[in-house]
Amino acid sequence: MKFVCDSVDLSEAAVTVVKACAVRTLTPVLECIRMQVKNDGVTLSAYDGELSIEKSFKADVLEEGEACVNGRLFTDFIGKISHTQITVGTVEQGVEIRYDDSRSFMQVLPADEFPRLDCGESVGEFEVEEGKFKNLVARSIFCCASDDSRPILKGCLLETEGNILRASALDGYRMATTECELKSGDDGKKIVCPARTLGEISRMLAGADKLLKVEFSANHLRVVVDETTLISRLYTGEFVKRENIFPPSFTTEVTLRRAELIESVERASVLIRGEKNNLIIMEVKSGAVFVTANSEIGNVAEKVNAELEGKEIRIAMNGKYVLDALKALDEDEIVMYMNTPIAPFVLKNKENKYGAYLILPVRTTA
Repeated sequence: MKFVCDSVDLSEAAVTVVKACAVRTLTPVLECIRMQVKNDGVTLSAYDGELSIEKSFKADVLEEGEACVNGRLFTDFIGKISHTQITVGTVEQGVEIRYDDSRSFMQVLPADEFPRLDCGESVGEFEVEEGKFKNLVARSIFCCASDDSRPILKGCLLETEGNILRASALDGYRMATTECELKSGDDGKKIVCPARTLGEISRMLAGADKLLKVEFSANHLRVVVDETTLISRLYTGEFVKRENIFPPSFTTEVTLRRAELIESVERASVLIRGEKNNLIIMEVKSGAVFVTANSEIGNVAEKVNAELEGKEIRIAMNGKYVLDALKALDEDEIVMYMNTPIAPFVLKNKENKYGAYLILPVRTTA
């Protein structure tokens, strides 16, 4: 294996795929980037057992072949080489890197140890504008679980219904559901995609009206963006049903200006930073919502103008969860829907109801 390329092209490809290198594993080759050299280009690949990323670029191929190098070391090293022509080739027990008047050597692992990923037969696909998909991901994945107690909750449920793509995510304390318009796609499909995968796809996208095609089999998802291909395992099992979580009706509806509530909760959050549950209290009365917080550092009490329909209520909540939901919404006015101090409450945009965020209140002794 031997090729000549621009160091920037090699570095950019390595930075793209190294995100799929395993960090702690009993299989050393999963910590590697595989270099495949053939025809007129180079393809770098990484796979950690769940996520696979590969990126191709043009190069002057002197000898076809492949090799596996430690992904993070290789990426860091190539990134330190100034913009110049670089020659990479295999030598006995390793790979040699030549640049300017210098040369370096890295050990390699056998390329035949690198796993070959079989996606299986496609069972569905959909197309969506990149910008709409990025927004859908941003409005949902922050509600995915981060621990392994229920692995499926580390994923986001994607559902197609007519020309709508709907995303749902929850971590046991809050739930997000949001949607966007599809350009085309198979109707009635459901997949649970790891939040990490959706985040990586989102970072690959330009965020414009260019179309993104998402293909999936029973166990894998596949997307291609320019010269980059991402393949991910999907979670299997029954995802929590949205209709079993969201209350069918509410006794309190309060309308507020989103920016004012964000500012108030952010100020309160300063004083409860580091406190358990990030506890704030909202007391909903006619014409206003009173936001209070207390900690050993100090306390805050603020009034936010509001329109109340229904019963007055006093409810304790996690300030961080509320802020996350408020920042995911995008209209000037939002509506909070409540029932009792111990029942889940919901936040939505006032006009466009495509997104809804359910949060469990914090139980207090007072």
